[in-house]
Amino acid sequence: MRIDLTGRRALVSGSTQGIGQAIATELARAGASVVVNGRDQDKTDKAAEAIKQELPSAELIAVAADLATAEGADALQQQAGELDILVNNLGIFGAKPVLEIDDDEWRRYFEVNVLSAVRLTRMYLPGMMQRGFGRVMNIASDSAVVTPLEMVHYGMTKTALLAVTRGFAKAAAGTGVTVNSVMAGPTHTPGVEQLVSGLVDDDTPWDEAQHRFMKEHRPYSLIQRLIEPQEIGNMVVYLSSEQASATTGGAVRVDGGYIDSILP
Repeated sequence: MRIDLTGRRALVSGSTQGIGQAIATELARAGASVVVNGRDQDKTDKAAEAIKQELPSAELIAVAADLATAEGADALQQQAGELDILVNNLGIFGAKPVLEIDDDEWRRYFEVNVLSAVRLTRMYLPGMMQRGFGRVMNIASDSAVVTPLEMVHYGMTKTALLAVTRGFAKAAAGTGVTVNSVMAGPTHTPGVEQLVSGLVDDDTPWDEAQHRFMKEHRPYSLIQRLIEPQEIGNMVVYLSSEQASATTGGAVRVDGGYIDSILP
């Protein structure tokens, strides 16, 4: 099956590194025009340049905006224009004992990980519905259903995204627009490398540290390794396509079999 997204415009929030950059790369590889986003203009430009080096014919726009704020979302909309594909990838995470998380940190995680997605979906979904085509994806996590003890606040936001996704999918019923969550499992990103080093040992060689992390902290993974970001991007490309027209309101798993359930 060949997926061609030529003529579609996509936004991937928080796409200057890791999963977000991989998603932006794979959407561009499939022919979509992609808006790359980060908070810092220099970092956003460099991310777009990295994609351009790999895909010289890619159509890219680098837009720096803090999408955790209404002002940032408005500024992005002015530069990005209308969208066919919205990927709400922006998110923060970090390990912290749940009894030490104060009110401000709970709010910050909700505003960045959940409210940014709600705001952008509210901004772009009506136009998609009016035009009769659109794809909205919220990048969730296995942590949405398997709450990690070391970062309960992060898990809470990903659980919220599943509910948000289902609600917006119902609002778009019968319009030709689909709204889905993509539940990523433990993925090999710079941020996760830092998390692994903190939980295992900074001096442990990476291959051994990854093995220990998966065995001790993510023992139910069926692939028994970290997922590569491109593998998440591949699922997003499929869900962005015409071929995925009957998939909506769902929590689609790219978790390496980590979630020990036959349902999400």
